[in-house]
Amino acid sequence: MTQQTQRLKKESTMIRVKICGITNKEDALKAVSLGAWAVGFIFYKESPRYIGPYKAKRIIELLPPLITPVGVFVNQKEGAIKDIAEFCGFKTLQFHGDESPEYCQRFKDYKIIKAFRIHKEFDFHIFSNYKASAFLLDSHEEDKYGGTGKPFDWALIKRVRNFGHPIILSGGLNAKNIKEAVEEVCPFAVDVSSGVEQSPGQKSERLLKEFFDTICIL
Repeated sequence: MTQQTQRLKKESTMIRVKICGITNKEDALKAVSLGAWAVGFIFYKESPRYIGPYKAKRIIELLPPLITPVGVFVNQKEGAIKDIAEFCGFKTLQFHGDESPEYCQRFKDYKIIKAFRIHKEFDFHIFSNYKASAFLLDSHEEDKYGGTGKPFDWALIKRVRNFGHPIILSGGLNAKNIKEAVEEVCPFAVDVSSGVEQSPGQKSERLLKEFFDTICIL
C-alpha cells in the first residue's frame, strides 16, 4: 500500500470533526488544514465566541470547497436568522437554544442541526418530535447554552437505541478524552470548541493539532 493510499484510507475513516466558535480566519484555516469537516460561527451575542455577520462572511469566503460552514443560533427571531444565513451563504443552521419542533420546520430550505443539553432527567422521547438533519448532544448547565467546557455523562445516552438522526457529540471534548468519547458513544461526528482554545474564541494551534492527531489514530 502506497503512502498516498494509506493517507486517503485514514482520511476516509476518520471521524468527522466540527470546530465551533470560530472568530478569526487564522483559526478557521488552521482547523480546515488539520482535517475539520465543518466550522461553526456563533451569532448569539451573549457568547464569548460571538461573531458578527460581516466578519463571518469574510472568513467563509476563504474556506476551501467541501467544507461546511454552520451558523449557530440561540432562540433568535426567524427573520434575523434567515437574513444572516442569506448574507453569509449558510446552508446548514444549528439551533442551540429552546427552539420548538414547529420553529425548526420553518427552515425547510436549510439543513438543521438541533442541539440538546443532556442531564439525568432529560426526556429522550422529545427527539421523535423533531425533523432535523442531525442532533447535537451537549452538556447541560443552568442558564448556559453550550460552551461549558464540561462533558456530560455519556452513559445517559447508551440506553437510547435509535436516535432517528445522526448524532454529533459535544461538551467538554479535548485530546485527552476524545478516544473514550468516541468508543463510548460512536457518534457520527464530534463538535469541539473550548477544548482546543487558549482563551474563549481564540483557538490554540497546539491543542488543535493534538486533537486531530488523536482523532487520526482512532
